[in-house]
Amino acid sequence: MSLWTGDIHVGTGIQLPTYKVTMETESVRSGHSEQSSRSRRSRGHSSHGGGSHHHSHRNRSTGSGKHSLRSNRSGNKEESGEERTETGEVIEVQILSQDDNWGDNTTAITGNTSERSASVDDISKFGRDFEQGLAFRCQMWMGTIIAALLSFCAFISPIVMVVLPRIEMFDWKIDQCGPECDGLLISFSFKLLILLVGCWAVFFRKPKATMPRIFIFRAIIMALVFVFTFSYWLFYGVRFLEKRTNSSGTSYQSIVLFAVSLVDALLFIHYLAVILMEIRQLQPHYFVKVVRSPDGESHCYNMGQLSIQRAAVWILERYYQDFSIYNPYLETIPTKTRKSTSGFKVYEVDGIGNNTINGQTRAVLAANARRRDTSHNERFYEEHEYERRVKKRRARLITAAEEAFTHIKRLQDEQGPAIPMDPTEAAQAIFPSMARALQKYLRITRQQPRHTMQSILDHLALCLSYDLSPKAFLEKYFVPSPVLQNDREHRPIQTWALVCDILLSRPVEPGCVFMLRQNEISLLVTVHCLPHLNITEEIIDPKSNKFVLRLNSETSV
Repeated sequence: MSLWTGDIHVGTGIQLPTYKVTMETESVRSGHSEQSSRSRRSRGHSSHGGGSHHHSHRNRSTGSGKHSLRSNRSGNKEESGEERTETGEVIEVQILSQDDNWGDNTTAITGNTSERSASVDDISKFGRDFEQGLAFRCQMWMGTIIAALLSFCAFISPIVMVVLPRIEMFDWKIDQCGPECDGLLISFSFKLLILLVGCWAVFFRKPKATMPRIFIFRAIIMALVFVFTFSYWLFYGVRFLEKRTNSSGTSYQSIVLFAVSLVDALLFIHYLAVILMEIRQLQPHYFVKVVRSPDGESHCYNMGQLSIQRAAVWILERYYQDFSIYNPYLETIPTKTRKSTSGFKVYEVDGIGNNTINGQTRAVLAANARRRDTSHNERFYEEHEYERRVKKRRARLITAAEEAFTHIKRLQDEQGPAIPMDPTEAAQAIFPSMARALQKYLRITRQQPRHTMQSILDHLALCLSYDLSPKAFLEKYFVPSPVLQNDREHRPIQTWALVCDILLSRPVEPGCVFMLRQNEISLLVTVHCLPHLNITEEIIDPKSNKFVLRLNSETSV
């Protein structure tokens, strides 16, 4: 019987070390001047030449290697041939005339490119050493293994009690089993089957969370199972094993009744376990507010009666489901270049009176005060300008995606000659027409570190194979939630540190505050009690519930 239902590792309140990662993304052509870009475009025109349908897309990166994207309408004819999708359908691509310079404005989605910065994958290996070690595996599975062994011993005990007198090597003198005894055996078999199915349905699952403290209710259930099993075996040895060789013999029906009573006790323990560990927490009892730092996003939930560590697991499950993806690069929005003004001024003291110095000092302080008063106004206009630019890039991306998707047709829908392509080749063929718009949108929304070129092509191929609309393709880049939409969060184990000044095995109470921390993300949880709802009845007098129509000559009635 196990309650550890998750892969979230909640640590103790010890402060974990925080690693600062410097990540940079660069555009293939954005680091050069406008003049050099024009010269490359002119060279690109001469290299593409004529009416060739061959397009090459090369993305250079330092940390992630090279991603190449090629689409040759004539060269792929022999290779693709009769290649079809898994559903037996072939996609035909009709490419309209496009700008030959799209490759010059396409961004390479890379990892880190600085020589002094560290890759996120390298930093994450420090935390994975413990998660993949033997010590953590033992901590994760120890409670489940102990509970499984104890439950197995309790389940097999009544069967052994019934079978043991039938073994000839023990020379057990028992009476024959009559009709009443046979009925007890049938009931015994079905009760064991119900107990087995109930344990499998409720408790047979992978541990969902590794908690730092013991789970009180789970320990109570395991203690009851051990006490009942040990007590029944003790009485079985005193009442039956010592008297098995007596001349009077032992009634086999009494042994079966004894085993049936043990099965009944185990069924009631299973029922108690379901109530304490599964049903008790379903009734809302507390109101919790979760605030994420540093971006300040918050959500509120109604929660049942749980311990602090189980409440932390419950909050983390909702966090990965409801919160948006945290993007640290959005904390610093693009700002216009301002003239830097120093708050200090050097004065020539020799030959200048104190009145002049005091007057200049007051003027500097007044200027600084006026600049502080207008800083909020500048921030407002900067944020407004940033939102306007995001909406503009979003509209351009939607238009580019819709135009790109119009080039795609199923092969059976086109009667004329066509070049069959699979979804991957079709995605590589139409991606250049929307690459520039997508690059600019990802750049302004700071999503470049999350989406690689290969992941975008795979997502586009998936959308094409299932005939999704352009907006369905762009949903992954427009909607920033939930957290698990981020590919970097797809890890088998998530480690969080639980910080609280109360013992973690104690139940939550109104006013309880605890924090969950993972690297630079912190979740502050505040618990409040739901109010008692007093519903009063108010009766409307039937005599006052009547109306009179008053006509007026000025109205249209």
